[in-house]
Amino acid sequence: MSTGVAVVEADTGWFVHDRFGMFVHFGLYSIAARHEWVMTRERISVSDYRRYFEHFDPDLFDATKLVDLAVRGGMRYVVLTTKHHEGFCLWDSKVTDYTSVSAPCGRDLIREFVEAARAAGLRVGLYYSLIDWHHDQFPIDGIHPLRDEPAEKVRAINGERRIHVYADYVHAQVRELLTSYGTIDYLFFDYSYAEGAMPPVWGGKGAADWRSEQLLTMVRELQPGIVVNDRLGVPGDVTTPEQYQPTSPMEKDGQLVTWEACQTMNGSWGYDRDNHDMKSPELVARMLIDTVAMNGNMLLNVGPDGRGRVDPDSGRVIDTVGSWVGVHSRAVYGAGPASWAAPTDVRYTQRGRRLYVHLFAWPFGALHLPDLADHAIYAQFLHDASEVRMVIRPPEAEAFNTVPGGQPAGTLTLELPVQRPDVLVPVIEIFLS
Repeated sequence: MSTGVAVVEADTGWFVHDRFGMFVHFGLYSIAARHEWVMTRERISVSDYRRYFEHFDPDLFDATKLVDLAVRGGMRYVVLTTKHHEGFCLWDSKVTDYTSVSAPCGRDLIREFVEAARAAGLRVGLYYSLIDWHHDQFPIDGIHPLRDEPAEKVRAINGERRIHVYADYVHAQVRELLTSYGTIDYLFFDYSYAEGAMPPVWGGKGAADWRSEQLLTMVRELQPGIVVNDRLGVPGDVTTPEQYQPTSPMEKDGQLVTWEACQTMNGSWGYDRDNHDMKSPELVARMLIDTVAMNGNMLLNVGPDGRGRVDPDSGRVIDTVGSWVGVHSRAVYGAGPASWAAPTDVRYTQRGRRLYVHLFAWPFGALHLPDLADHAIYAQFLHDASEVRMVIRPPEAEAFNTVPGGQPAGTLTLELPVQRPDVLVPVIEIFLS
């Protein structure tokens, strides 16, 4: 059944190859410093929220430094919030003055970011929120800051609001973003929550409200080949699980889909001054490996502070992970699932005739890999190209005294040193026949 959306093939080849991107959440919530949903969490009215607009002046926002962090982190693409749910825009929109250009900031931060990313050779992604708690035509619903007002007041306000007028605004802004900054590689919409959404939201909005089919057709016409995510409420190019790790390659209707795990450093997308629940570099590296092993991408977020700087803890995590990626890039870029099931505490990624064995736990002396005896021709640690000796014993060999045995037919045994290599996650590269 046709959705009515123009069928234009997205250029997902680069996306699947690059595997690792940086998400950047930045807006008025960055100076509130209490989570990007602070406006609705604290039920702040538009007039009270205005104080953040009047004081938004990120004098230390340096797009070149931000992009350089992504490069050091091994990210190949970057995605910046153009407008989050609060409605504040980081570009010189012609359909509102609620922008960074009209604020004390006085700058088009989207232009600075796009130009810096291109100069660094990174793919450019833009995030756009379909939700807007500032817009006077966006009806109040179950996640709106005014949701707890008396029911009579909510009905009266909503009776004056016209979602189709707001949809016109959305279309106009998306057109601006896709015609003002050259080629945009990735457009990340956020998000639809109509009836049937989980968890349910009263007054939720979806594809019919955004006129998503028409919107997506416009996007495809303006930027042929652009990658678009799945949050318009109509089929997109990329499925986007958020804040959890899938346990298997993602499917829809029995078919494998292109997917991207969207992850934070500390559970908050925007700058959250008092939240120090930071993921370790090792955990982030393992999440990236786990994602690639299941044929996915990982989009790792940073939330610059009110002056525009990334906090030192996030910077250290990204630099450390980036050092690991730099040495182990063959196991990440252009890699995907392997043809064999990995043992416990091991993840496989594969790139052509090379299998990458990622060790989440360090075994003593030997690593037994089922079903690989007839396929492996050489093995080495990826970080230093030092040989890892391979042993294939007959299946009838029994374990006795100092000689291991008892492995099923087809098992490849790798002999390992007692000391674990000093890398976040050790990786063994096996050359296949």
